[in-house]
Amino acid sequence: MAENGSWPSIRDHGLLSTSALLNRFEINDADRAAIERERRAQCYTISKEGIPDAVIRDQKPMSDEALKKCLRDGLTPGDWYRILNARTFFWLSKTRLRRLLGARAYRHRPQTVLTIDTRSLVEVHFNRIELSSINSGSTIFNPVPRGRRTFLPIHEYDFEGWCKKRRREDAVAELVVREGVPDIKDHVIAVHDWSGKATIETWRRDGVDATIGP
Repeated sequence: MAENGSWPSIRDHGLLSTSALLNRFEINDADRAAIERERRAQCYTISKEGIPDAVIRDQKPMSDEALKKCLRDGLTPGDWYRILNARTFFWLSKTRLRRLLGARAYRHRPQTVLTIDTRSLVEVHFNRIELSSINSGSTIFNPVPRGRRTFLPIHEYDFEGWCKKRRREDAVAELVVREGVPDIKDHVIAVHDWSGKATIETWRRDGVDATIGP
């Protein structure tokens, strides 16, 4: 789920983490600290001459007070925001994607949805991929504990153990890639504009089943 209309820029420049975007746009002052180490109650548009603007998404589903209660390993809310901002995030089920698309903060805003070839992504970026059993960017309702072991390399993740506790499709909540995916265009198989419950396909890789998408 990406900012509406962002596909051309993502295609040409990659899908980057917040920290990687701040590096690319050479933002190193107090604005960077506010974006990278504090909760973002709104989206930020960043600019640099010669490249398209980028939108850094908000973090409305989190709160500092809830994080203070659920963080472990001596982490502070600022530490957690920085951990999240160093990663790009992918949903692994349509259920979780649609839940976010339908959330109160986003349901009335058009979004761009990218469908990814997971096998292709993992084969190329295996060493930078981690898995999480929780929605790490939300503390709504009953915030579950989180800490330095929330994100685990694929070979350390107890997939079968989580399958015993949840439906198989929910055994992994998130797949993340540290820093970002500069070659994301090689792994995207479909792009849709989402508005309300309506979807419009804007691009699809040749030969991909027409039923694949959000």
